Amino acid sequence: GHESYITFCHLENEAAFTCSADHTIRKWDVVTGQCLAIYRGHTSIVNRILVAKDYLFSGSYDRTARCWSVDKEKQIQEFRGHRNCVLTLAHYSSRDVLEEEEEEEEEEEKVSRDLLVTGSTDCTVKVWWVSSGRCYQTLLGHTGAVLCLILDAPNRELFSGSTDYTIRTWNIVTGEQLKVFKEHQGSVICLELVNRHLYSGSADRTVKCWFVDTGERLQTYKAHKHSVSTLKYHAGILFTGSGDACARAFNSRSGVLQKIFRGHKFIINCIQIHNELLYTASHDGTLRIWDIRGVCKRNKRRLKKERPGQGRSSQRGSLSRLFNNKVGCMVQQENGE
Repeated sequence: GHESYITFCHLENEAAFTCSADHTIRKWDVVTGQCLAIYRGHTSIVNRILVAKDYLFSGSYDRTARCWSVDKEKQIQEFRGHRNCVLTLAHYSSRDVLEEEEEEEEEEEKVSRDLLVTGSTDCTVKVWWVSSGRCYQTLLGHTGAVLCLILDAPNRELFSGSTDYTIRTWNIVTGEQLKVFKEHQGSVICLELVNRHLYSGSADRTVKCWFVDTGERLQTYKAHKHSVSTLKYHAGILFTGSGDACARAFNSRSGVLQKIFRGHKFIINCIQIHNELLYTASHDGTLRIWDIRGVCKRNKRRLKKERPGQGRSSQRGSLSRLFNNKVGCMVQQENGE
């Protein structure tokens, strides 16, 4: 139904939301494939969408982010202030991060304590009150476009990746910059945070795993033939999408490549996982659905066979030796696929 390529996909309550270079956002029934709703209003490519509560948020090349009512298909709020296109989004409630006495200072926002975080090619990250569209704070430090954001609300931390090759950690309340991760040799395109482990995908064709508390790099995944465009962690497996039009599944602990998903014709822009199904959205204009039950079962068997570690330090050491060998393992796919 889209008239141009799909830029992002979001799954929510048995529905799929997609945004596109055709300036629109669409809601789909994932069972029938029927288009349920179309959200119109942006005047350029819609880069990213995010569904939270009854809100649908979007960011666009038209330099705005927007908030929509999911059910009524109408625009509720517009966030205008970036000097260039909005590439990435995150959402949280002030209740998740602010103490009671801090909340009292924000009397004008009592109607809604929801906040939207946006990253832009103007090198800034902005935090907005959803109810008023007012900018709460601007985070300065990146020297390149901000391509990805991920939030850890309980720890009051925000992570941002940029074309300046760095990942930066911020205190989401004070706006203070906490750490800078610098080992990538290309733009940082995507981030995933699991149990204080941060996974970062880059234009340097690698994924890196960092231990957030110390800033130490634990692993590097090197099986990609092009930029790593998207990441998703599920049940001990790291799924990646790449500019080489393939999705991949890695054992996140050992780094072993377990499966390659081939079928798309161009870059995979987004991957999502729901009920052991892998959804991949691509620049080729299609959304594909893959059965990953076999991959998940094989990974569970591997985990059972692995000897329990004697603590975090010994476990990290064994992983380090594995990755220094630079050996990859391809598992033969079933049914000749």
